[in-house]
Amino acid sequence: MAVGDPVAQPQPLALCRHCGSVRAPEGFCCPSPQTIAHPEIATLTLAHIDCDAFFASIEKRDDPSLASLPVIVGGGQRGVVSTACYVARAFGVRSAMPMFKALKLCPQAVVKKPDLARYAAEGRVIREMMQTLTPAVQPVSIDEAYLDLSGCEALHGAPAAAVLARLQNRIEQERGLTVSVGLSHNKLLAKMASELDKPRGFGVIGRAETLDLLATTPVRALPGVGPAGAKALASLSIVTAGDLRAIGEKRLVQSYGDWGSRLFAMAHGLDDRTVDPEGDRKTISAETTFREDIAAQTALEDQLWLLCDKVAMRARALDSAGRTITLKLKDKSFRTVTRRRTLAEPTRLAHRLFQEGRTLLQGAVQPTKAYRLIGIGLSDLTPADQADHGDLMDQSTPKRAAAEDAVAKVREKFGTQALASGRALKHRRAPPPDKPQ
Repeated sequence: MAVGDPVAQPQPLALCRHCGSVRAPEGFCCPSPQTIAHPEIATLTLAHIDCDAFFASIEKRDDPSLASLPVIVGGGQRGVVSTACYVARAFGVRSAMPMFKALKLCPQAVVKKPDLARYAAEGRVIREMMQTLTPAVQPVSIDEAYLDLSGCEALHGAPAAAVLARLQNRIEQERGLTVSVGLSHNKLLAKMASELDKPRGFGVIGRAETLDLLATTPVRALPGVGPAGAKALASLSIVTAGDLRAIGEKRLVQSYGDWGSRLFAMAHGLDDRTVDPEGDRKTISAETTFREDIAAQTALEDQLWLLCDKVAMRARALDSAGRTITLKLKDKSFRTVTRRRTLAEPTRLAHRLFQEGRTLLQGAVQPTKAYRLIGIGLSDLTPADQADHGDLMDQSTPKRAAAEDAVAKVREKFGTQALASGRALKHRRAPPPDKPQ
């Protein structure tokens, strides 16, 4: 090249989702190629994969007569929507919506009770497919996970984007289910990218475009910002992530504490979390955001029991127990309070979780405050066979463990709603929370 000649620019590349290859756009020879052109398509390696309407999609796959019908998976007339298929969503049905409201919007919907064992088995199959690509797979829930494909080009002979497109096609062909993929340079943006084009989407957010894209992104699209959070931010004239950057971290922290600092980081697309394959086993937890703030201790305890029951079921499904119990409360100003207690012996019992959680709750609740969220979690996890043995001074724990084992067997056979405590039944007669998680 002679001095003064223009510098050659890198040839733009595109992903063909049909054949799973990355090349110059004019080089594709597939029939009806689905191409995604992006200047960073060959270099991004961090992905978020999310199954589309997972529970409802499994029900439709297993019963073809439901294919064109609106399907809602949830807990009956007095429960909430766990998942709605995309047909039902067209009528305005959403996850965590009270079932009575969902059926008003879509009275023709077919309602299916959750079959968590079947869904979990399907989730494990898809997770194993992910693990054939990279050992760096961090499940977030039964139907979503983060993957770090750094180095996958040497292993698979193709960039991460191509490998992910092939996996997306394989899941659809072999399992009869669709997934959406988000590809970016950190977890926050990979999660946001997977939401860009659902269902069966493939979203890409590169480094160069991050700040410009976030400038006009509604705060409601940021992880952890629900309707109440968006409303609180709107009171400060904050509507977009760009507005968060403009108002500054100091003002956000003054108004919202640690949450404000997290918002400011998200508004800049910052996220230093790594993909940790053990991340899903560090904590087993559940939390609920209420439609209306709650101040009464007894009402908070009712919600706490339901969460303890849910955490105990999740621990049982993972064959795990935990030694440390953590209570989480968030008040109406979005400030979070946590309290922890470490036990002498690991547990996975709902009764023990509730006993300890209630004690923590009594020490954390302030009479003058109302709360919008409560959560309970187990950490310092161990195998289940190390838990709930009791000792000579504690004969009740083994009996309680045997009783909860018996309840679990009944629920496994007849469904999670088959047996419930008096406290849980009282809650079923009350309006449900806004967002169970």
